[in-house]
Order: sequence, then structure tokens, then C-alpha cells
Amino acid sequence: MEASLRTYSLTPLLLALLAACTAPAAQGLPPPPIHANGQVLWHIVHDQCVPAQQQKGQPAPCVEVSLGAGLDRGYAVLKDRDGAEQYLVMPTMDVTGIEDARLLAPDAPNYFADAWRAQSYVDARIGKSMPRQDMAVSVNSPYGRSQDLLHLHVDCLSQRSMETLAADLPGIGRRWSRAPFTFEGHPYYAIRLDGETPPVDPFHVLADGMPGAAKDMAAWTLVLAGAIFEDGKPGFVLLAGRADPVDGNFASGEELQDHGCAVAHRS
Repeated sequence: MEASLRTYSLTPLLLALLAACTAPAAQGLPPPPIHANGQVLWHIVHDQCVPAQQQKGQPAPCVEVSLGAGLDRGYAVLKDRDGAEQYLVMPTMDVTGIEDARLLAPDAPNYFADAWRAQSYVDARIGKSMPRQDMAVSVNSPYGRSQDLLHLHVDCLSQRSMETLAADLPGIGRRWSRAPFTFEGHPYYAIRLDGETPPVDPFHVLADGMPGAAKDMAAWTLVLAGAIFEDGKPGFVLLAGRADPVDGNFASGEELQDHGCAVAHRS
């Protein structure tokens, strides 16, 4: 499961059905599955964390609620119940997921930047500052998630994904790769982003640079992986994978992360 879902074991069926009915089908793909309990994270953020922050200055059960720019631009950070170190970063407004058109507004908040900063919570649990190339932020497609509130997974990359990325790094440039690379048996296109923190919004990088993606966002998953390039500059590799449910690919970039964070405990 993707969060503290025991807090709400059941949600109104009507809300789940409405969310499923209004979720756009990606071009050439079947409609996304119904997420029967897809409002759980929204209830946690909207009904618990935000009121707790506003009324008491303590955002429990979240560890952080940022409202300095207002509810429409705020975000919450929640410890996921899956994994010892994994955290989720979510908007404090009801953005459903990668397919939500509001993410492509010119002034949309950069939730990936917020999520990358939330790596500090992962570091605190591990007990040391993790190298950037060990860390990643992922967003799953509607085909590969269970919740209908945008949530970014902040956790370690898997050892296998790190090794694959290190081998592929010399071939990744500042434009989307023409051919995909293979991670966990699935194709992912890649692009290099420079900077200590995400310099541009990855949702916009996908929509603006990948042909057809702007009208097909529901088909995609994104993984923002930290990197140190051969020229010594820090940055990121942004990976984008497109769903192919018939072939068993549900565009769940979270598959590249290790919620056991084995890289943090290697000798």
C-alpha cells in the first residue's frame, strides 16, 4: 500500500466511481482501473494534516504541511507505511495525479522540487545524508497507482536501477532520448537536467518535449533520479515510461525504487 491507509479502510463508493469516471483514458489505451479506496490520501491530507497545521501548528499525521503560499500551492509530507524510509509528498489541493491539467499551468507549483527537498526526512531516518545518485522521486500513472491524489514517492533507488542508470548515463543528453532505455524490463525515455535542485518542472519537461505527451499525460510515469555527470556537474536524469497494460506495463515508476533502501545499509 502507498500510505497510512489503515486510517481510512473504507471510503464512499460514489467518490471512487466518480474519480474513475472522470479520469481520462490515455490515447490508444483502455480506461484506467477504478481505485476503490482512491480518496484515502485526500482524506488524510485534507481532513487531518491541514486542519492540524492550521489549528495547532503541528501537522500530524503528516510530518510537514507547507501553506506559506496558500492552500492552492501548498504541499504535505507523509511517512508512507510501506518501507522504513519512504515518504510521500502531496498537494494540499485536490490534484488527482499526473493526468490533472492543472499541473501544466504556467504557474503550477513544482512538486518535484518540494519532493526532492523532502529527501531530508529520508536521510534522518537512515541516519546519514544519502548521495544524490542513490535517491529518486517517482510518480505513477493512473494505471499503476491506487490513490487519486497526486503523490510523489521519495525514496532510494534500487541497486539494479542505479547500476543500469550508471551504465546508460554517458548516452543521456539534454534532449529526450530517441530510443528508450530498459529499467526493470520496461522502456523509459531519458533526459538530463542540470542543477542541485530540479531547475524546471518535470511535468512540463514531459509535456513540452515528448511528442504527443501533453494530450496523453495519463499514459505516463516519471522518475527523477539524482545524478553526478561525467563532467562532474550535479543534476538529474528524468525518466519517462508509457503504459502498456496489455503487455503488463502499468507505468509505475515506483518500481525503480527500493523501499528497503538497501543502498543505505551496504557496508
